[in-house]
Amino acid sequence: MKIAVLTGGGDCPGLNAVIRSVVRKGTQDYGFSFVGLRDGWLGALHGSVLPLGIHEVRGILPRGGTILGSSRTNPLKHEDGVRRIRDTLDTHQVDALVVIGGEDTLGAATELSRQGIKLVGVPKTIDNDVAGTDYTFGFDTAVGIATEAIDRLHTTAESHMRTLVVEVMGRHSGWIALHAGVAGGANVILVPERPFDIDQVCAWVKSRFETNYAPIVVAAEGAVPKEGQMILKDQSVDEYGHVRLSGIGEWLAQEIEGRTGTEARTTVLGHVQRGGTPSAFDRWLATRFGLHAVDAVKDGDFGTMVALRGTDIVRIPLDETRGRTKVVDPSLYDEFGVFFG
Repeated sequence: MKIAVLTGGGDCPGLNAVIRSVVRKGTQDYGFSFVGLRDGWLGALHGSVLPLGIHEVRGILPRGGTILGSSRTNPLKHEDGVRRIRDTLDTHQVDALVVIGGEDTLGAATELSRQGIKLVGVPKTIDNDVAGTDYTFGFDTAVGIATEAIDRLHTTAESHMRTLVVEVMGRHSGWIALHAGVAGGANVILVPERPFDIDQVCAWVKSRFETNYAPIVVAAEGAVPKEGQMILKDQSVDEYGHVRLSGIGEWLAQEIEGRTGTEARTTVLGHVQRGGTPSAFDRWLATRFGLHAVDAVKDGDFGTMVALRGTDIVRIPLDETRGRTKVVDPSLYDEFGVFFG
């Protein structure tokens, strides 16, 4: 049996660990052969294929990014996309796909599965917003990077007695903002799930200054003020219809400075959250996902996604993940209520 592997969407720490475990177990335990599709669905559309064996995956466990490349290509937006993908698989005698991706990549995989393409999904995203799984790999690394940045910013904020606004990733969900903000001792945490009151944010900032400490405000890129709309610097959209986010941090700093009469600055962490060596947890989770994904292929359990439930890896129908985003549980607003704007 020949299996193709692709990584779609934004890059993510732990992608190479999945590729490695899929190939190693599939080759050694089941006698499968493997190829990689370059740049996600783009490679599937254009027939861009590379060999993927034990030699190619040796030494990639600690590497960030993906050796296969990635893109935000939506195959359903391209003319004859499904037919072209079938042609690529037929040309290279591929029997099944392992699709590693987030909400959008797995959404496309769900539709392709409905149209008869044999595939198994593996959830990844630093945002931790894929429905059906407790955690996605990449999230733990991103939280660690953001937490370290917040730790560093505390000292410079207090040296100058200014507010520092830290903008982290999180389009529709505020998992990174919540985890890193709490771990880093932020004074205000703003998430997309709960529109914030800018007057309340400024009141918390003033209160922090009154105790002779400088405030840290952590905002997910998709956070929205109650009186207003999403703050954007760029109106362009990708093939999945998403605008390119960023701008909330700069807007907040300007509002805080203008309303409180105190200095405020912005740090946008951006793609640094995606890069570099994956954490031990992300390597562990990604490896387990890969092992179970190749088991699903061997069992012919197509149209499914591997997922973490507690400490167990389970399989769930891809249909259960479509059109759903895993958002921050409202109960956490009460648990950490003092932090939310």
